[in-house]
Amino acid sequence: MFDPQSSVVDVEFECIPLRTIGRTDIPMDASPAQRRRAEHMQSAINSYGVERTYFLQNARCVFRFANSDVEGSCRFEFEGVARTDAGDRKCDEVTLETTLVSETCGGVPPAVQAWLVERVHRAVLVEFDRFIAAGQLAARAAEADAPTKLDGVGGMDV
Repeated sequence: MFDPQSSVVDVEFECIPLRTIGRTDIPMDASPAQRRRAEHMQSAINSYGVERTYFLQNARCVFRFANSDVEGSCRFEFEGVARTDAGDRKCDEVTLETTLVSETCGGVPPAVQAWLVERVHRAVLVEFDRFIAAGQLAARAAEADAPTKLDGVGGMDV
């Protein structure tokens, strides 16, 4: 049964503060998925630096367009970077690789899909602000005192 209190936009992500990444070399025995994620982190560090930059992984955004848990939904997966203002109080921008992975709408036209990808980016901005307001960003930073190598990127719980 559909819960009317549930959100019509469901966003989840794991957040890694890039300032906690001590080494950026990729282990020789890394799986293709670990290698791809490590390369994305390296690229983010090279493009944005490590201060006020957060890597979002194992992330999804689900839009629900009907009062159903089954019908009328689009599920996107994304990975990328969130950047905050100087005081880490607000998300300034997100740069995401976003993919439609499933839908129960009977097909999503390309123009609608492109519009929904833009909505994913906006939803992540809003959700990251909620993440900050809930104190989760400060908690992540406090947990991450010691730098981490990228070889643990597949199973890090940060």
